[in-house]
Amino acid sequence: MWLITLTDLALLLVGFLVLIQATRNSDGDALAQGIRAGFGSRAPQEEAMPVAAAGMMNFAPGSSMLPAAPDALVAWAHEVTRDPRVLLTVTGSSDGTAQDVDPTSGNGAVLAADRARTVAAVLATRGAVSPGRMVITTDTRPGRSAATVTLAFAGTPSPDARP
Repeated sequence: MWLITLTDLALLLVGFLVLIQATRNSDGDALAQGIRAGFGSRAPQEEAMPVAAAGMMNFAPGSSMLPAAPDALVAWAHEVTRDPRVLLTVTGSSDGTAQDVDPTSGNGAVLAADRARTVAAVLATRGAVSPGRMVITTDTRPGRSAATVTLAFAGTPSPDARP
C-alpha cells in the first residue's frame, strides 16, 4: 500500500515539474488569469487612489462618540457621491496612547474600527451614501484620534457625467 502512495506522490511531483518547465517562458499575468478563470475567481481590482478627504477629528480618548455634529461631513459626502464612480473609505484611528483604547477589550484597533463604523453609520443613515459604496478600514499607526473619509474614483467615466 505504501508503494502506491509513494508512486502517487512521485507522479504529482513530476507533473508539477513539467508544469513549471512548460510555463517558464510564458506571460505570468496570462498564466495567473488562466488559473483564476479555472477556479472561477475574478482578477483583483486595483485599489482606487484617494483624491480628497474629510473627517471627524479629536475623538475623546477611549470613545467612539462623535466629537462634533457631523452635518458638514454628511453634506460633503452627499455632494461627492453624486458621481456613481466615487467610493468612500472610512478609516478609523487612535492616537496610540494607553488611554485611547476600547474600554472593553483594551485594544486601540477595536476602538479605531468603532470610530470608523460610527462615521459610516451616520453617513448611511442620513442618506449621504449607500453602504455598498463605503469601505471601513483602520489605521493602527499612532497618530490622532480620528475617523477620516477619503474618496476615490473607481470605474470609467459615463458619457453623461459632468465635466
